Amino acid sequence: MRWVIAPDSFKGSLSAAKVAAALARGIARVEPSAELLLRPMADGGEGTLEALCAAGLGQWRHARVAGVDGTVRPVRWLGLEDGAAVVEVAEVVGLPDAGGTRPGQRSTVGVGALIRAVLDTGCRRILIGLGGSSTNDGGAGCLVALGARLLDSLGQEVAPVPEALVHLHRVELSGLDARLARVQWTVLCDVGNPLTGPEGATRVFGPQKGVASHELEAFDAALAHWARQAEQAFGQRCAHLPGSGAAGGLGFALRLLGGQVESGAAVVARLTGVEAAIAGADWVLTGEGRSDGQTLHGKAPARVATLAREAGVPVSLLSGGLDRQALSALLDQFDGCFSIQPGPATLEEALAHTEDNLSQTAAALAQVILANRSLRKP
Repeated sequence: MRWVIAPDSFKGSLSAAKVAAALARGIARVEPSAELLLRPMADGGEGTLEALCAAGLGQWRHARVAGVDGTVRPVRWLGLEDGAAVVEVAEVVGLPDAGGTRPGQRSTVGVGALIRAVLDTGCRRILIGLGGSSTNDGGAGCLVALGARLLDSLGQEVAPVPEALVHLHRVELSGLDARLARVQWTVLCDVGNPLTGPEGATRVFGPQKGVASHELEAFDAALAHWARQAEQAFGQRCAHLPGSGAAGGLGFALRLLGGQVESGAAVVARLTGVEAAIAGADWVLTGEGRSDGQTLHGKAPARVATLAREAGVPVSLLSGGLDRQALSALLDQFDGCFSIQPGPATLEEALAHTEDNLSQTAAALAQVILANRSLRKP
């Protein structure tokens, strides 16, 4: 059989490439002659750089920028063969790196600094993945690092952090890096949220970044105030558009710069050749660390399932955990959804045995599929 193995990463445990390798080992155990096409996936969030690199699409580049805690540290980006650059926001301001910082003091300044470093190499086409951010500054920090100035009513500088944006009176763009006008932006995003409101960056994603329930209204109001001033300065409205609320509103800032929002999973699938690999396949496997209601809204496994259905190829989902409430909807899109856990386990135990559990589950699934195909033979 020809198998296409296109999982996302299992966050906190394995990269997408390692997940794919573990699944492949399980299949090979029961079908040594299997044709295995490994296509690690991502949706624009954590793991996007590694998935593209695993596909042999570029070379690692490095820069030193400030993270959310202000500490300057090395970060990675990817230079593609066609001259484009891929930047992953989680590399700079990822949630695991937030430490003890307060959400109201976090900024995307480091993201803007990384963009400037990319521009310094002569690159003028940038793909930027927005998933996994710990920030909620509407991209104000990013724009400041790129030369914008935030001023209060007295002409004094306003810090580009949520707690200070309420004091903003004017956005000054005369110092904005002139090279930005020549950049072609592709914003990789797996959410369609606007910047503010009930479905905006703060109310939907703020709590997982540490914004307390009693702070949500103030954070949302600060972003709304920032948006009015920024839109006036740039002469365009985009806070209401889908994806502007991604990465704590960084999507909004990138739209102001001319960014075109696309599905991160769709772009990664196109670049890594998932669609071409699925053509003529007998079965497709995908997976992620946990599958729930969000899986079907722009996540990598959903994109793989769509491509498989369009090609008429069965596709199964293997996950570290399955949300019971979402299982019915998931089963409508996948030919079987399977948890890799063999029994009750603590989180630590589950993480420690992820590779073995992936291989064993893939082997068990392959045995059933092969047995069924054997029974159907005349």
